[in-house]
Amino acid sequence: MTPFLALHAIEKRYNSHLALQLEEIRFESRKIYSLVGSNGCGKSTLLQIVALLLKPTFGEMVFQGEKVVWKKKNLLRLRQDITLVHQSPYLFSRSVHHNIAYGLKMRGTNSKDQHRLIHGALEMVGLEGFGRRSARELSGGEQQRVAIARALVLRPRLLLLDEPTSNMDRASIEAFDKLLPLLVEQGMTIIQATHSPDQPERLNSTIIRMEDGRLA
Repeated sequence: MTPFLALHAIEKRYNSHLALQLEEIRFESRKIYSLVGSNGCGKSTLLQIVALLLKPTFGEMVFQGEKVVWKKKNLLRLRQDITLVHQSPYLFSRSVHHNIAYGLKMRGTNSKDQHRLIHGALEMVGLEGFGRRSARELSGGEQQRVAIARALVLRPRLLLLDEPTSNMDRASIEAFDKLLPLLVEQGMTIIQATHSPDQPERLNSTIIRMEDGRLA
């Protein structure tokens, strides 16, 4: 069976520094995967490569049965199905609604559909009624949830999360833990990097341990 995502002989070097070296790693669709390991072990580098934002020095990546060709036209098309939420996401100094609408506008989504999708995304992350609030005035956890909502409205097949709960309070983490399985039920595949010692088990996710840029 063809995996949803596969990486073969992937290496990422920065001059003489070897940041990532993976012989083989495969991901099935409609599952949650948790990358765990200490700071600097390569989790974020791996996520950026999978997000098609960072080209590996060597190796091959296959997404939904298609070999990734690292050329602008091909990458733009494949990125339509992949979204990465960074640990410290950038939000505009405008309303929550404007921040979430940005990606939809870039894709040419009409205003009516924008409002419907934004309302649904805010409801999913537990921020109903926050549309008119200033994004920069929210708490760290609320800003992280806005960033996740901004990803969800794009309806990616693959959602990548880099330390998504690092700035969340307990209530936000509980809501987040309930959200991810629902997204999987809707057909999404999720890969997250996390430092949380017990969250991967709570989510019943497949744990991928990393150490010094390699699989532990």
